[in-house]
Amino acid sequence: LFTRGCNFRCPYCHNSHLLVKPGRVDDDSYSESEIMDFLSERTNFLDAVVLSGGEPCLNEELPRVCRDYKQLGYMLKIDTNGTRPILLEKLLDEQLVDYIAMDIKAPLEYEKYLEAAGRLSREEFFNLCRSLYILQQAPIEVEFRTTVVPSLLGPDDIVDIARDIKGAGLYTLQQYNPRITLNPEMGKVKPYSKEVLEEIARECERYVKKVRLVNV
Repeated sequence: LFTRGCNFRCPYCHNSHLLVKPGRVDDDSYSESEIMDFLSERTNFLDAVVLSGGEPCLNEELPRVCRDYKQLGYMLKIDTNGTRPILLEKLLDEQLVDYIAMDIKAPLEYEKYLEAAGRLSREEFFNLCRSLYILQQAPIEVEFRTTVVPSLLGPDDIVDIARDIKGAGLYTLQQYNPRITLNPEMGKVKPYSKEVLEEIARECERYVKKVRLVNV
């Protein structure tokens, strides 16, 4: 399930149609009742629900929605940019989520992160650093992941991120896809080769337990 609205404007975003908040545009979004009906009818067939976006943690109703899905017996995964640590703590404290994947856009240095995120307040930067700490202590499965955009991140930057999340169980490096981007200029950026990404992954393995390459 993809939620609308995001506080970032990553120039390489491929879900730009989700950046606008609900009600701001005419779309084919599903209502809560439609989603609940769909999930209720498939409890013996489906196992889990993924809430992605956009940024699902911008929605203050997220804990209630998670409770509703949990009551149906589903496992839950949340994709997040980490800028809402208080809500993440609430989800963890109430055991409403089974897996969290947090995007790490850049090394943990404000100006660098701002360039990759497109829009970022210093408070949001502090918050995502807090979320990183929270998730490193979390009792559930956690994944950190980075979309490797050559114009924004050099190989040393990716290794710096791995150092920032030292000890993490899983770090995913996602190949950059220039086909659909928020900033049309990003479509001209050529992705790193598979061989370069594999070399970066080997360097990152010095700091995290497992590195996974996707869409390579």
